[in-house]
Amino acid sequence: MEILNSYSFIIVISSIIILSYFFNIFSKKTNIPSVLMLIVLGALLQIPAYFFDFSKEKLFPVLEVLGIIGLIMIVLEAALDLKLKKEKWGIIWRSSVVALIGLLLTALGCAAIFSYFGGLSRTTALIYAIPLSIMSSAIVIPSVDSLPEEKKEFMIYESTIADILGIMFFYLLLGNIGENSTASVFYDIAGNVFLTILISILVSYALVLIFQNIKTNVKLFLLIAVLLMLYSIGKLFHLSSLLIILVFGLVLHNHQLFFRGFLKKWLKKDAIEAILEDFRIITIESAFVVRTFFFVLFGITLSLTSIFGIKVFLLSAVVIGIIYGVRFIILKIFVRKDLKPQLYIAPRGLVTILLFFAIPLEHQSEAFESGILLFTIIATSIIMTYSLIHEKKGKEEESIDDMLKVEEKSTDE
Repeated sequence: MEILNSYSFIIVISSIIILSYFFNIFSKKTNIPSVLMLIVLGALLQIPAYFFDFSKEKLFPVLEVLGIIGLIMIVLEAALDLKLKKEKWGIIWRSSVVALIGLLLTALGCAAIFSYFGGLSRTTALIYAIPLSIMSSAIVIPSVDSLPEEKKEFMIYESTIADILGIMFFYLLLGNIGENSTASVFYDIAGNVFLTILISILVSYALVLIFQNIKTNVKLFLLIAVLLMLYSIGKLFHLSSLLIILVFGLVLHNHQLFFRGFLKKWLKKDAIEAILEDFRIITIESAFVVRTFFFVLFGITLSLTSIFGIKVFLLSAVVIGIIYGVRFIILKIFVRKDLKPQLYIAPRGLVTILLFFAIPLEHQSEAFESGILLFTIIATSIIMTYSLIHEKKGKEEESIDDMLKVEEKSTDE
């Protein structure tokens, strides 16, 4: 019986990975996010889980660990794809400003709603509002492949920076609750960011120099293990650890930019190029597997009944209105033209779930409706899906119109 159970478990795990692979293919053809399909798959798996009397509570620790690893791998995957060039600074600057202002205004708006209508204290309301204000790079990055290069890069930068800033603000808020001095809070935040950036740069240079000299075949998962350890150590010291991952990925991919002058002689270009190529493949594959199981397990743990209620619906609708209202204003100011489909690409997902689970017991409130979290995640994902499908259809229609015009022109001639 034990052997049968073990083999059955392997069959289930393998089937989920295979289905996820086909979801990715289907997603590229239809622009329906594969993440949404994985969540639905997880929700459907609740049916056999119910008949086998499986306890959802057992999955929460696994979900948290998978979420942390998934976030690291997704940010690393994005960083390894981003090329830092002089002509890219405009996109980097605009996406950073949009991510920062969008996060702050959305968090303050949602906190005001939770405080006024939800019966939460201002501090508790802000703690619950921050996770809902963070765009999910885990959903955005695999979903924007079909967009034009400039829009794609803008969304990758914005979602990645939003993740980092959101996590940073969340933990800085928790760490400074009770502080009466605004100056003390400011110095703590500034010191945290400065120290994290300094450590990130030093660690990134050190890792590149060390790993280019390792001759053994087994080194890529060693590098991933080192990054996971550094992230976790940074978290224990309340640093913004995602910056370490982001900076390392950028340094490795843009090594020619970072290793200049006297540093250039220490760089083994051929060795780094080989590591970069192999490491990118390993990262993409690992991110795919971790993301697959995170969202399937999240689907299994969902309580679908929590979204059915007038209060949940109304508060969720207001939250969604704030998300897209703030986003429209900011994009109108900093991007100005051609706002579609970026305006509607604002899904909530992995980081929102992670931070929601990370709220300390002393700051949790029964007055907060957990259904708002699920409703917002599903609604923003559906809105993004519709906008991407509509964008794809529009491009296809334009392409057909152009072909017809060319044919008409050639016929007239």
